[in-house]
Amino acid sequence: MKIRKYAWLLALSITFSGAVLARAQDQSAKQDMKDAGHDTKQAAKDTGHATKKAAKSTGHAVKSTTKKATHKSAEKTKDASQKVEDKTKPQ
Repeated sequence: MKIRKYAWLLALSITFSGAVLARAQDQSAKQDMKDAGHDTKQAAKDTGHATKKAAKSTGHAVKSTTKKATHKSAEKTKDASQKVEDKTKPQ
């Protein structure tokens, strides 16, 4: 007799617990998607920062190399013009 008295309570609790578990899984999947989106956003930001840093250092290297090349070619031009001047001087 006692089992019949509480059988409906047992059935009701099983039904509600199943609904709660299904709801928890939906929330978990939804949260997983949110987390994945957040991680993707952070990865994109990190990539952008790394690209900016690489471009900046590359720009500095190019500028430095260009200055060195300009000064060296100006020096060589000066040396060459000095040689030509020495060869063309009247004696």
